[in-house]
Amino acid sequence: MNFFRNFLASFLGSITALISIISLGFFLLAGVASVATFDKNILQGEILSNSILNLDLDKDVYDNIPITQEFEQILGVSPEIIKFLDLINAIELAGDNKYIKGINLKSQSPKMGWSQTLTIRKSLQKFKDKGKFIYSYGDFFSQKGYYLASVSDSIFLNPMGNIELKGLGAEVLYYKQLQEKYGFKMEVIRHGKYKSAVEPYLDDKMSDANRNQIKSLLNSIWNKIGGQIKSARKISSESFNKIVDNLDATFPENAFKNKIVDGIVSRTKYKYKLKRILGIKSDEKLNNVSYIQMKNSNNYKKGTRNQIAIIYAQGPIIYGKGNESNIGQELFSKTIRKIKNNKRIKAVVLRIDSPGGVALSSEIIWDELIELKKEKPLVVSMGNVAASGGYYLSTVADKVFANDFTITGSIGVFAMVPNIAEFSKRIGINAEQVETNKNSIFYTPFEKPKKKFRSNVKKSIENIYEMFKKRVSDGRNISMDEVEVLAQGRVWSGEQALKNGLVDMEGDIKDAINAAAELAGLENDFNITSYPKIEPEINDILSVMIPFNSSMSKFLKLSDLDPVLKSIKTKEKKPIILISQPFNLDIR
Repeated sequence: MNFFRNFLASFLGSITALISIISLGFFLLAGVASVATFDKNILQGEILSNSILNLDLDKDVYDNIPITQEFEQILGVSPEIIKFLDLINAIELAGDNKYIKGINLKSQSPKMGWSQTLTIRKSLQKFKDKGKFIYSYGDFFSQKGYYLASVSDSIFLNPMGNIELKGLGAEVLYYKQLQEKYGFKMEVIRHGKYKSAVEPYLDDKMSDANRNQIKSLLNSIWNKIGGQIKSARKISSESFNKIVDNLDATFPENAFKNKIVDGIVSRTKYKYKLKRILGIKSDEKLNNVSYIQMKNSNNYKKGTRNQIAIIYAQGPIIYGKGNESNIGQELFSKTIRKIKNNKRIKAVVLRIDSPGGVALSSEIIWDELIELKKEKPLVVSMGNVAASGGYYLSTVADKVFANDFTITGSIGVFAMVPNIAEFSKRIGINAEQVETNKNSIFYTPFEKPKKKFRSNVKKSIENIYEMFKKRVSDGRNISMDEVEVLAQGRVWSGEQALKNGLVDMEGDIKDAINAAAELAGLENDFNITSYPKIEPEINDILSVMIPFNSSMSKFLKLSDLDPVLKSIKTKEKKPIILISQPFNLDIR
């Protein structure tokens, strides 16, 4: 009896769940349809004469947006995320639209990298060069936000606001003493005196080599930032340095006195200033145009079958499948082969924003790119970071573009594994091994590494390092000796990389697209298609739509703590040798 009662309950529960999912599916489709209708209405909506583009750059800006986040935006459970290329296109379209007279810019605290910031500022400057105005207002400005705002004709600050203008800095944490204190350490084997991703595990303080490379990198970027601000605001170098060193922009009165801003006004009074420059009365409404309306006004070329594919390679390089947020050899190899066989795709832009990662995966993807290049022009556009493994992938390209703020290079290799031998002794754990041969247990975290282990890993690192240099030498057409001077794990700004021959041209993703079109003989006759294309899994959809599922997701993450459950989820052995950028340098 209990059996049938339980069966009936389970059956009815399953039916109810299925009906719920179907209902949610209809809800999702309705949501998609409503958004599509909304966008269509926007697309068809008329941009009135004497309009102004409202540009809010305080939102998250990504090169490529993961599919789950797109679902979250559709359902209204996630804040708006801006796609980088869409933003550039919107500014360009606004510059060409005769009804758009200016931009109302908000850039208090942009959530983007420095390289993206530079590209957007250049796009805003091109907008101004067409005889249109840009006004900026902020309750406050971060340093990155002010850098963007400095392109404006006029900048206004809230009377209670402040501006961060202090120069660039980077902070690195060191863990040697922590490891010694608790008996938990990382065993490190590396090549290259600048391969400082692992330096914090080896020492208590920064090496001279690392300090010099960081100092050089920061100075290269700051000189550009400061130079552009000084030029835009018509401030002498002496005055600007004094303002920065004394933090004189922190207080509104000082910011105004030192020409950092053009006025200290409330939000209401700022609106009146916008109306005044547009030549409308104070009681009239502003004709505001949103970013979405602008980007949808003329996105695609009609009637052409020619395509340029953009492959977004963003995040660390891993061994495994990969997705929009990391670069796995499985997904990217499959994607590259698909693009290679697509006859509509005439050229490819590889957009790299990656600090590097697993050496083996980098080589596998590099090999697929070589085959792709035999069939179609391949151009690389470097984003915020294209270092180590990220740079490895760029060596394939016909042309490589980077802007001045890109962090690149880091041609070096390291291996790192955890070791808890000392920690285990302290807490009373003793590991005993039984072997058929001398090195059957090649490495265990419960014992000090064997000499054979270290020597073998060292040899592997040297081989990979030589292969890395060979890829750079062949791809950049420079000698191995010249590569060695630029290598050893050192990072460079885009400006420095151009001078050193590691990239071909200064430019952004639009420049890379135009170069790819030229190499393919397309002129302006093409559309853009983005890769990798990842179909959302049902769990991805349900995690957004069903609150219960988020609880399940937390449970599944907790299962990683259980070695048995974790072994079930992990099917492949992951390599330990990495080609990775030093410590994902946080420039602030």
